[in-house]
Amino acid sequence: MLPEKYEKKIAAAALPEKTKDQLRMFLDGKVITDAQFKQILDRVVREYQSTRIEACEAVGIIAAQSIGEPGTQMTMRTFHYAGVAEINVTLGLPRLIEIMDARKEPSTPTMTIYLEPEYANDRDRAREVSWKIEAAPLHEFGDITTDMENMQVAVHINIKVCEKRKISPMEIMEKAPKNIRERRHYRDFEHKIDEENAIIVFIPKNRESYQNLFQLAEHVRNVIVQGIDDIERVVVRKETGEYILYTEGSNLKDVFDVVGVDTTRTRTNNISEISSVLGIEAARNAIIFEALSTLGEQGILVDVRHIMLVADMMCMDGEVKQIGRHGIAGEKESVLSRAAFEVTVNHLLDAAVANEVDELSGVTENVIVGQPIQLGTGDVKLIAVKPEN
Repeated sequence: MLPEKYEKKIAAAALPEKTKDQLRMFLDGKVITDAQFKQILDRVVREYQSTRIEACEAVGIIAAQSIGEPGTQMTMRTFHYAGVAEINVTLGLPRLIEIMDARKEPSTPTMTIYLEPEYANDRDRAREVSWKIEAAPLHEFGDITTDMENMQVAVHINIKVCEKRKISPMEIMEKAPKNIRERRHYRDFEHKIDEENAIIVFIPKNRESYQNLFQLAEHVRNVIVQGIDDIERVVVRKETGEYILYTEGSNLKDVFDVVGVDTTRTRTNNISEISSVLGIEAARNAIIFEALSTLGEQGILVDVRHIMLVADMMCMDGEVKQIGRHGIAGEKESVLSRAAFEVTVNHLLDAAVANEVDELSGVTENVIVGQPIQLGTGDVKLIAVKPEN
């Protein structure tokens, strides 16, 4: 507990409540003199004041320049996780464009899955979690034979593989026909289960056509019987003293349901998915994290506040919007500002038909008409007053 004299000074300081709370947490339990307390408080106030934006500062232009200029020097390449060729992640300029375009699906969706403490420190338990997540087709669990004479597809389940992957043969035999019907949307077949010998037989309804038999065999081979459909591959790696799962493919909602997954730290590079599962605030944080990571990986340092401004603009309406003609730029109030971005004639025609008025309050539209922008010194209006005699 802070002494009352310090508490009063913190409460009276010109700081936001969040900063005051952080300062209280920092000082709690520390033995300091009055002179040291004054020095700390003055330093915090000075740092806070220095981070504030000057009135009439053109923050949008500065943010655009701060991100755009180093962005021109970014190389276009993909990156492989520590030589694991299975999982490649788009980085560099293509990834930055994906983020700013608010793509519904990134070109290489991936997840970084952290585990609960009892799973994170045990490789075998971490591998068990990975088996529950990685999509495993039926052909990985046994031999599949297409019997053309009897017009059927037989699957002989391998008991040892089932034991290794902690799943019962009966569970696989129940899931396979169900998932073919529900997830692969194929229903023209019947099936028989031989539980004693761990055999499941699939029979096409139309037994006159070989094409139906081969089509059924293809569905049987590739039906997912363990794991999550969208996650094609999982790599287990030990980092900073714990096992972490890296995936190729993303499905945040289903991964959160898996026992052993630490939902507080697990993340995906699919910002649209984060928005729909966790909400717009989480999506905003993801945009900031992904943009900073992409720039940082290239050795480019951009102040986080520029990225935060962009993320705020993209998310301010409660949904993630791209910075383009179908998002922020195309929805501006100013007619001239919209026209300056893309499809100029269409914007001007639509505005003329709708009898729109441009208030000329932004930067772009004032530059177009050739008058000072209403920022910085341009915001000051001088009035000549006739002196009285």
